[in-house]
Amino acid sequence: MSILIIQDNKKARFDYEILEVFEAGIVLTGSEVKSLRDKNIQLKDSYVSFVNGEAFLQNAHISPYKASSYNNHTPERLRKLLLNRRELNQIMGKVQERGLSCIPLKIFFKKGLVKLDLGLVRGKKLHDKRESIKERESNKSLKQTLRHSR
Repeated sequence: MSILIIQDNKKARFDYEILEVFEAGIVLTGSEVKSLRDKNIQLKDSYVSFVNGEAFLQNAHISPYKASSYNNHTPERLRKLLLNRRELNQIMGKVQERGLSCIPLKIFFKKGLVKLDLGLVRGKKLHDKRESIKERESNKSLKQTLRHSR
């Protein structure tokens, strides 16, 4: 199965504790898909909102496609997410009940279709972020010592 990652939301992995991951389709226009093939997307401050029992991606900035002329898309429009009703009810229930958030973790092409990994997340506290930094630094130094010892 060929998966081509367009963008990974690294900031989300640092700021949030990821509890569950769901894969969703996304409704796009032609110029948006072409722009995604050029990897012109910013997921940093985006999130998922629920309106009338449907999920929408908000604040995801897909830059306009340069070669497209008059029928280009607006960069930060609402984009509908395609999920099973069971998954949608599960995510909506957990977001409302437990006070969790739903954010995009990465966007990728899978079998020619654009897919989005949604994370059900809880915000990290400052001391948790410090622990992540310490762990990352120790892993980095361990890899360097292993590389130099060979």
